[in-house]
Amino acid sequence: MAVQQIKFYQTGSFVVGNRLLSPEQRAVQADPGRANALTCGHRACQGCGEALGARYVVDTALRAASNKVIAVNATGCLEVFSTPYPETSWQLPWLHSLFGNAAAVATGVAAAQRVKHRDDVRVLAQGGDGGTVDIGFACLSGMFERNDDVLYVCYDNEAYMNTGVQRSGATPPAARTATTQAVGSDPGNLFGQGKNVPLIALAHEIPYVATATVAELRDLEAKVQYAMSLRGARYLHVLVPCPLGWGSDSSETIRLARLAKESGLFPVFEAERGEITGVSKIRRQVPVEEYLQPQRRYAHLFGPSPRPEVVARLQARADRNIERFGLIDDEVDN
Repeated sequence: MAVQQIKFYQTGSFVVGNRLLSPEQRAVQADPGRANALTCGHRACQGCGEALGARYVVDTALRAASNKVIAVNATGCLEVFSTPYPETSWQLPWLHSLFGNAAAVATGVAAAQRVKHRDDVRVLAQGGDGGTVDIGFACLSGMFERNDDVLYVCYDNEAYMNTGVQRSGATPPAARTATTQAVGSDPGNLFGQGKNVPLIALAHEIPYVATATVAELRDLEAKVQYAMSLRGARYLHVLVPCPLGWGSDSSETIRLARLAKESGLFPVFEAERGEITGVSKIRRQVPVEEYLQPQRRYAHLFGPSPRPEVVARLQARADRNIERFGLIDDEVDN
């Protein structure tokens, strides 16, 4: 078996484990020859989950497509911090148009490649939850209906972080934002609002739908790799914690993404043509409080005037996800 020499700065890190794997089994991010598509010099906040997610996704897509990828980006944090005019951190062909039409522009790029008989060039569309769940929702649905040959990736940080942390259609219940203040009988975002785009994509019965988090690198890379092997409309929804908007420590990004999944609040699954084909099981179930408490956007649920009844409603949502997607094996649970 081929081995990888351990460099002194890798000792004690998870990177060391890659020496036990053959080169083709190692994570893309562990490869010093990776594309590094989102290179240094961008202006993301420290601990930005979206910067991590975008680098993981695009590097994997480039490897899967032999570096023949064109990216189309919606307006949002990712576009703003990576391309302050006249600079760019992107190391691949990259386009930006408007906040809400990334899916439509990507459709046009894919059509142009088809006319040119360049089936080897693949198209990747990217957007945050604002540009995906809200402003760009109609264009995205149209892309799904037409089954356009585009992989659309939503980096979900659960609010409009770039413009001042306003509520989006992906903001979870009870979360405080600039437009959902922690006041009144129902503090934070109201229960029953918003939309679940992964399930909406599932209802379109497109070739592939998946969710993932930045906490599970291999799972995310595997889903991008598989999505790139398919043709037609594909959708990947990635949870990317935002230290600024969530009011969390920048060192907690990966831990919070993991707790979102382990609590059941963010189910991780994949589906093909309307049928769920796999779920990422919860390894160690945690109560929702363990996920909520490190985030200041939920501080009003704890502290001097706690709201246990609201926390209980959030726990009920997590329990529903666990039952709905089968996130815990019965034999493990017992």
